[in-house]
Amino acid sequence: MALDAPKLNSLGFTKPPSETRVVVAMSGGVDSSVVAAQLAEEGYDVVGVTLQLYDHGAALAKKGACCAGIDIHDARRVAEDMGFPHYVLDYENIFKDAVIDEFADSYLAGATPVPCIRCNERVKFKDLLETARDLDADCMATGHYIQRKMGAHGPELHSAEDANRDQSYFLFSTTPEQLDYLRFPLGHLPSKDATRELAARYGLQVADKPDSQDICFVPNGNYASVIEKLRPGAAEPGEIVHADGRVLGTHDGVIHYTIGQRRGLGIGGLSDPLYVVRLDVDAKQVIVGPKEMLSTRVIPVREINWLGDTAFTSQSEWHVAVKVRSTRPPREAIIRPLSATEAEVELLTPEEGVSPGQACVFYATDSSRILGGGWIWRG
Repeated sequence: MALDAPKLNSLGFTKPPSETRVVVAMSGGVDSSVVAAQLAEEGYDVVGVTLQLYDHGAALAKKGACCAGIDIHDARRVAEDMGFPHYVLDYENIFKDAVIDEFADSYLAGATPVPCIRCNERVKFKDLLETARDLDADCMATGHYIQRKMGAHGPELHSAEDANRDQSYFLFSTTPEQLDYLRFPLGHLPSKDATRELAARYGLQVADKPDSQDICFVPNGNYASVIEKLRPGAAEPGEIVHADGRVLGTHDGVIHYTIGQRRGLGIGGLSDPLYVVRLDVDAKQVIVGPKEMLSTRVIPVREINWLGDTAFTSQSEWHVAVKVRSTRPPREAIIRPLSATEAEVELLTPEEGVSPGQACVFYATDSSRILGGGWIWRG
């Protein structure tokens, strides 16, 4: 007579929730608060952890940003209401070394960095995950909108059910080892409204709290002002130059411009619209040109994290879909591996405004699975 398979709890363990410890990464927002409240209600041994990531002084503080002072207070209040322990960990130095400094240096080098990815990769899913292990937790749960599904070769990363909330672009660098330990309880929800309904059901005071829109340490999305604080004197003036060599004007610093920018160039009076097509940091030049110069078909990618079932270099070509910006839909592409961590990505349809410093994330064409991704490193 065949034995029945052991029953799994909702987090995938063969033991009761009360004997399953889970560390919940709590930002103080509605998403992670709902995760913590839901798991506590289900009877899990929940431990809430909030990271203090940066200085909350006047220079960088921003109401509504992830992990600002008010958010730490909100996370603590949820833990008190739901009856589980909550800890605040000072990760300020780790965050500065692993995320903020690279953000500043990358921006000064003419790239358009995505610090949220580095934060997940180097802080939340590295140092915080190790802290969770030190607390003898069986797993760590977050409020990210992404799905973890079991496949034939182990856990797989899949896009969220709600495409409008999907955060897969920011989580492509999650490794198989991290994925084995992580849980994402919100990824299957149909909408953000469903999350807020759960928050109301649990009586959470953050149920109507607005989502943070900006990078946590960049008030009002003003990257240049933060760079100037982090790297005084970095904004050196230079020339705005047409791709054909004509000098069209001057600028107050390359850091004020991004690839694909059209507005605010300060070079009015021209008959045809011009866009920023390249930033030459060494020459202190902003190079502008017609829109067609933004079109890119071949993208060099490095620091690749591969989540496929077979080795990245086991095939000469991978036919996938890729995202080159978080706000754009995946487009069909061919990946040609150059090594285990480098590749050339050919877009079947050219994209505009592909920028060094952005991520290129790989998606399966026949399912919701994320196959990994890497960093675009030159335009």
